[in-house]
Amino acid sequence: MNDLFKITYIFKFHNKPPKTFELSLDNKTLHIVRRTKRHPLAWTRLDYKRCSVCTLSEDQDYCPTAVNMADIAMEFRNIFSHEEVDVMVKVQERSYLASTTIQQALSSHVGIIMASSGCPVLEYLKPMVRFHLPFASVTETAFRMMSMYLMARYIVWKSGGKADFELDGLKRIYKDVSAVNRDFCERLRAASEKDANLNAIVNLDCFANLIPLMIKETIEEMKPHFSAYLKK
Repeated sequence: MNDLFKITYIFKFHNKPPKTFELSLDNKTLHIVRRTKRHPLAWTRLDYKRCSVCTLSEDQDYCPTAVNMADIAMEFRNIFSHEEVDVMVKVQERSYLASTTIQQALSSHVGIIMASSGCPVLEYLKPMVRFHLPFASVTETAFRMMSMYLMARYIVWKSGGKADFELDGLKRIYKDVSAVNRDFCERLRAASEKDANLNAIVNLDCFANLIPLMIKETIEEMKPHFSAYLKK
């Protein structure tokens, strides 16, 4: 098995040269393997507008998410979020294509970085990265997140812990995720002259706020698809 799992985003703009970003992740841990030699920027320091729910050690100098975000944040600092773009996303199994806004495309890419950088709050989302679905709708994301969480609780239960069929833990996770999104936006303002970077995070936060509210609705919507399991 390859030691790295790679996700490549190719942004094809209508009025400027294309940009290509390749993320390499450790196949076992799904942590980003950072290759840049750039010295960390001031706004990536842990004590710069630190997230209110951050649990990282005070001995750590830099926010790992900010460090991994720095390169792409600098590339999009002068771009408006409403600009149109054609995007190709390549993973080892297949490729995805979409014509969308910078905000939507960048949000999809940034979500991988935030979940795979070592943030203790966001790492609960990391299993989603291995089965990344670019440009997913909120319903698709809710279904995937609920499925992932129930699998996580099954693993916990098999290890002697408790299951959580009411998904209360998922609601708590997303409450903290939303707090990180809001606080990280304040940090990211230092790397943004226009709004693409900020609105990419805002888009992620919309999902974080909607998904806990959609749990019951999604279950009811999906229940007919599981009719084979409900037969007496």
